[in-house]
Amino acid sequence: MQWLDYDASNCSVKRALEMIGEKWTLLILREAFNGIHRFDDIRDHLGVSDSVLADRLHKLVAAGILRAVEYQEPGMRARREYELTPKGSDLFPVIIALLTWGDKYYADEAGPAITVTHRGCGSPLSSAVQCESGHTIAAAHEGKATPGPGALVSASAETRAADAGGAR
Repeated sequence: MQWLDYDASNCSVKRALEMIGEKWTLLILREAFNGIHRFDDIRDHLGVSDSVLADRLHKLVAAGILRAVEYQEPGMRARREYELTPKGSDLFPVIIALLTWGDKYYADEAGPAITVTHRGCGSPLSSAVQCESGHTIAAAHEGKATPGPGALVSASAETRAADAGGAR
């Protein structure tokens, strides 16, 4: 069977993009990775409207990517700040991959606006795709997609298979 013979409706890339594939969502995650956790700070730094920010934060909390934690400044009402959960922290390589790609193709002429470095040694971070044996994969043609246990055959492939079976 070929790639087009499989139904892509349950693809993990599609499902991930349904959750985090919107611009404001990714920018909120960037803020969280950079230590910005309070609604007003996120809103002011991003320039996003209250309603859009509230909606995205609600979705990220409901998905278990962020958790809302109450805090209260002296003399003020209780409020929430938003912390990454382990599920959210697992998105760090995604953000670094987007940053690396953006720096390569869309940085200003003067260079990237920010650099992210390893706290331990100071070297810039990069992203890489590796197999579980540790080999670095540099291009898509070095990888091979095969059906996994959740793969669904597309209706058109089933029709072609039925037609081929009946043509004997």
